[in-house]
Amino acid sequence: MSFDPTLTQRYAWVHGWAPNHPFASAAAAVEAILAAAPERSVNIRSFEPENPKSREFLYGRTASESILIDLQRLAGDGLYTIVNETVDVNDGGVSGVAYGDVIEFAPGDTPRCVEKPGTAAFPRRLGMRLFETVYGFRPTLPDRAELRVEFSLHPLRRGYRHDHTIIWEMEEPGPPPAGALPAWPNRFSRWIGDKAFGLLVADLIGLDVPRTTVVSRRVAPFSFGRDTGVAESWIRTCPAEQMPGKLTTRRGWLDPFRLLHEEDPTGEMVPSVLAQQGVNATFSGALNAQLDGEVSLEGVSGYGDDFMVGRRAPEDLPERVVRDVQAVYRLASDHLGPVRFEWVHDDRSAWVVQLHRGATPSAGRVIFPGESLGDHVFPVTEGIDALRTLIDRVKGTGEGIVLVGQVGVTSHFGDLLRHARIPSRIEPPGESAAA
Repeated sequence: MSFDPTLTQRYAWVHGWAPNHPFASAAAAVEAILAAAPERSVNIRSFEPENPKSREFLYGRTASESILIDLQRLAGDGLYTIVNETVDVNDGGVSGVAYGDVIEFAPGDTPRCVEKPGTAAFPRRLGMRLFETVYGFRPTLPDRAELRVEFSLHPLRRGYRHDHTIIWEMEEPGPPPAGALPAWPNRFSRWIGDKAFGLLVADLIGLDVPRTTVVSRRVAPFSFGRDTGVAESWIRTCPAEQMPGKLTTRRGWLDPFRLLHEEDPTGEMVPSVLAQQGVNATFSGALNAQLDGEVSLEGVSGYGDDFMVGRRAPEDLPERVVRDVQAVYRLASDHLGPVRFEWVHDDRSAWVVQLHRGATPSAGRVIFPGESLGDHVFPVTEGIDALRTLIDRVKGTGEGIVLVGQVGVTSHFGDLLRHARIPSRIEPPGESAAA
């Protein structure tokens, strides 16, 4: 509802009442909206007609007497006011802005999240499809691209119309922005999990992703991807940000709730678990775009788990596999720019089982370029956990690491060294390396 500076009612849209019902007083109007609001809580917005964004905003008011005092104070300053129900920003939904071909949003916040770092951004078409996939409904947003629309989406229906979409503000401020490229990590990707977000993006842009169900701490389970023709499951732990090779990936079913508890008992690191349909893997591996414009494509026959953690060396791949994986890269890069992904080939097509955006600085056997003050030689047979320990010792010292053994530059060994930005390279056994 809205009041002018004399506290005369201007508009009133309250669930359960006729539109613009004339309440007897501002006090009666406030009581009505508190009774209709599920949490019996309201916000107060104040504005001047010629400058609607300039004045005070009060959040989460629950006592009618104090609400009236605030309204009287703001009216005394000559301000117009709007009273609306408080909507819990932590109910599993998101808030954001749709404008032109861009949708920006974040969980746990108001539409003003777009003024903060880490907001997720999508082209409108992909963003709307993402919402349909995650929440099961299509947001009821205006189609006019020239409108800047502040909105929030909610798993439970809210507002006067008792709908999943709430429109908070609409304006036509000028030429709308062009489209946006999805980039992560962002606040939404951390909220549902890095792997889940990357695979969701892969599915949205048309890549082959195995049928995947996301079992999340924060939103109801949702599914995407397509049938692989294989009636078996994989369980993949899904951290908020990439943690290469550290958490559980298992062929076969595990209790996802027990896994969440064991891997992350505090609930701060692992927001979800992925239950994914298996692929009849004839070859598996990873592809990384490089800063020089080239791609590094590596893999092995069968399943790629041992390759990714350095227990199997890269093998020669059949030409048809290379061709199919490169075709996946071209499609992904057309939508996202340079990307990195893990893939599985079933003799028919290449499936994407993990996706990240951006090129790596690797080239040839160099994992991360740069001069070092001295190199630590690390035999890859010692395992990925031992490499994590060495990285913790070396990081920030200016020293480098030389991996000795048959390991791929696209493996999780490489991921860890690139993330730590440690000068590093691979040398096969028998070649000299500085000690």
